[in-house]
Amino acid sequence: MAGKLTGKVVEVDSTGSLVTDISPADLGDAPRDASLRILVDEHETYGLFEGEHSQPEMTLVAILDDGQIKISLVGDSASAMLGVQIGAPVEVNW
Repeated sequence: MAGKLTGKVVEVDSTGSLVTDISPADLGDAPRDASLRILVDEHETYGLFEGEHSQPEMTLVAILDDGQIKISLVGDSASAMLGVQIGAPVEVNW
């Protein structure tokens, strides 16, 4: 069964990660694997990772962190590299 959530970026943290207003609870039973697609502004990533992951440098990842979903660029600032700021739209599809 397909699903969709929309939200926005509500904060850029000290590492440049994009903190969204979408919580893991909002996802309910949505998959956490690569069938989950997350769009932030015009950029996309697939899957949802725990805080510790082994994704390579410069990979855009969605992470569950402190009850929030963050979009991070491994090893760099997602906000600076992608030009995404507070208020940017976020869409989660599965």
